[in-house]
Amino acid sequence: MTSPAPTTQLAAMMQSAHQRTLELLEGLSDEQLIGPKLPTVNPLLWEVGHVGWFHEQFILRREFGHQPMLDRGDSLYDSIAIAHETRWDLPIYSLDEIRSYLGRVCMTLIDRLDGGVADSRESFLYQFTTFHEDMHAEAFIWARQTHGYPTPDFLPDGPRESVPQGGGALSGDAEISGGWFQVGSTPDADFLFDNEKWAHDSFVAPVKMARAPVTNREFASFVEDGGYDRRELWGVDGWRWRSDSEAQHPVYWRRGNNANWQLRRFERWLDLPLDEPVIHVNWYEASAWCRWADRRLPTEAEWEFAATMREGPNGLVKAKYPWGDEVASGAHANLNGYALGPVDVAAFETGDSFWGCRQMLGNVWEWTADTFGPFSGFSPDDYKEYSEPLFGDTKVLRGGAWTTRSRMARPTYRNFFGPERRDVFAGFRTCAL
Repeated sequence: MTSPAPTTQLAAMMQSAHQRTLELLEGLSDEQLIGPKLPTVNPLLWEVGHVGWFHEQFILRREFGHQPMLDRGDSLYDSIAIAHETRWDLPIYSLDEIRSYLGRVCMTLIDRLDGGVADSRESFLYQFTTFHEDMHAEAFIWARQTHGYPTPDFLPDGPRESVPQGGGALSGDAEISGGWFQVGSTPDADFLFDNEKWAHDSFVAPVKMARAPVTNREFASFVEDGGYDRRELWGVDGWRWRSDSEAQHPVYWRRGNNANWQLRRFERWLDLPLDEPVIHVNWYEASAWCRWADRRLPTEAEWEFAATMREGPNGLVKAKYPWGDEVASGAHANLNGYALGPVDVAAFETGDSFWGCRQMLGNVWEWTADTFGPFSGFSPDDYKEYSEPLFGDTKVLRGGAWTTRSRMARPTYRNFFGPERRDVFAGFRTCAL
């Protein structure tokens, strides 16, 4: 059961998500709002309409019996019913119409909130649809990256947090004791997604885990050593992907005029920031690097243990965040999009886990070794298609990226994507063999 939340908090979250969605539409032409047809992104104008439709469908219509605000909403914006490849050809509403629609949905939802504290059901629904919008905002950002669109600009929800710059590299492993703990979320969590149900006992053996994610410098060594041409590093599925894609380096890298590596961030080419985590690599690329380096990806249980467990006076205890129970802020992690990219892996020392692992929340999503599947006791929530259809076909990522909203970033949050996906803001950290 979701913990009851103050209605002022729910309203502020919803307004913040609405503001971010509108910001991501700025600076784009009508042609860019549709964009080329690709399997990894949606037409941005369609996706924004879907976000409003989802809020309306799951709260106003299902829960409170409202009539639909759009005559053609169900036939245009239901992502389960409408095949991905057809979304570019639909007679969708104009940008002005969609902005108006989003505003009406947002204000109607906020007006429904009375003062005080919402009950558990209402708290779940408002947070779930807001987090759904946050996920799509992250998808909007990677769509802008995919297409090479202009760098977005985000207004802060409050005082703008300073983002540490520089910091350099952070080498070495943290020694993690291991032991029995509960992986997943408990019924008393403030909020949880269905795939976190339920917390269950898991044993983690002692492990040495990298203090930081793999950097661009470290990944470039793999590229320059011919890693993309060495079949023995890739496994059967990985080599099939490598052969079909003809990849020779991370997707947004190129050689500059001086033969040094460059990286594209939105519309701009930069000299490769060597001490930032490598980003936009898929699970196959991460796994190949690990074989090359005689390392391995952590299991998701190992990752969650390293991010949450700490030694207390009476044994191991689980914290809400790597640094303790204090809510995430700009002092702890690169979240919320304001940095407009990753920062060096040595930044955010105050966000270290008990064991000394840094940036386990924010900066880049981290691939784990595991295939996405149900925990014992799993049951789907209202949005039945959220997790279950992807079990067995995707890999688990943990931790959040620079694009992830701090309100949603938790060590127990299980993200999931196909192992071939390079467009998402994903990197990886490793463990010793």
